Amino acid sequence: MNGTAISHEHVHGSFELHVVSTGAGDQASFVKAAKDVWPWVDYIHIREKQLTWQEKVGWAESLRGVGVPSCRIVINGSELSPQNEIYGGVHWGQEAIRNYNNDGISNVYRLRLGVSVHSIDEAKIAEERGAVYLFFGHVYATSSKPDLEPRGLNALAEVCRGVSIPVIAIGGIEPGNIHAIRSAGAQGAAVISNVWASDSPDRAAASLRQAIVDTESLSR
Repeated sequence: MNGTAISHEHVHGSFELHVVSTGAGDQASFVKAAKDVWPWVDYIHIREKQLTWQEKVGWAESLRGVGVPSCRIVINGSELSPQNEIYGGVHWGQEAIRNYNNDGISNVYRLRLGVSVHSIDEAKIAEERGAVYLFFGHVYATSSKPDLEPRGLNALAEVCRGVSIPVIAIGGIEPGNIHAIRSAGAQGAAVISNVWASDSPDRAAASLRQAIVDTESLSR
């Protein structure tokens, strides 16, 4: 599709689009692709488990250097991170949200705090501890988790019904299933390989955005 076919005004609508780094540690390729991808997405996640926190912040600075707004940059990790002008959000796994007390978690409240969950119980705990959105997955089969059965749309719908904060579906998401996850109650989609493994990451992101636009009537 033509990457200019839809307006960037659709970004930051009622359904969020997150793209998450691959974990491959290739900063140059990631930043180069992100330069073209970011206008089509709501958030870009730096999820590089092998890096120190300061190294992840360095990646965030590189994203800013190619024009990505700070408010769209999310760093994934388990650190208690104070407000920072370089990035706008942090994303935690279960270990972090369970291990920090509420006083500690309050240190990141001015940042947008997301948490990955895999069940309704984990979702409720994360919401109670202060998460403002959740990643739930993996919904569909995905190459990043080849040995695990997908949790499916019914489990996604259960989590969406069980919490009051947005649930972002992750795992095997592509344009063709945006309608299904949205019908299940998801308020966003997160992708990895669908964008970064594409020959044209910007067109892949634009295709996802178009699929979101095409399903806007579901939120009305």
